[in-house]
Amino acid sequence: MKKKKIDVRSYKTSDAQDLAQIYYNTIHKVNAKDYSKIQLDAWAPKSSSEAENWLKKFEKTKPLVAVSDGAIVGFAEFEPNGHIDCFYCHHEWVGQGVGAALMNAIHKIAHDQKIAKIFVEVSITALPFFEKHGFKILEKQTVSIKGIGLINFKMEKHL
Repeated sequence: MKKKKIDVRSYKTSDAQDLAQIYYNTIHKVNAKDYSKIQLDAWAPKSSSEAENWLKKFEKTKPLVAVSDGAIVGFAEFEPNGHIDCFYCHHEWVGQGVGAALMNAIHKIAHDQKIAKIFVEVSITALPFFEKHGFKILEKQTVSIKGIGLINFKMEKHL
């Protein structure tokens, strides 16, 4: 199967519903292999699939949006201090270059803005992807969301 072209563009307010759906579905369909249903529901409750819960955040963070043939297939938030917040690929597009396209866009921004270090907290599921892209684990941690513990990893990459 030929890989489809993936472009990364700036966020538009009209993207919010698609991004909310990607967030919710990726967590519940992809991360389900590493986390329990209780953990997934704490991390991404049903309400997280609704655009209105994201609009204020996205207006501030201006996510990078990955698109293929007009369809939104992933997004990432890259903050001016080098922190990657949300980094999600559509569950049907995992392994098809969406994450690499978003990571390349982040690297370009970091280079253009002379950001020397990028850092992130990643799920167990995302760990191999970030290691493949040169990130090193700083620490394994348990974060609490609504009283439910979830393991993730603080990682960084010097550019």
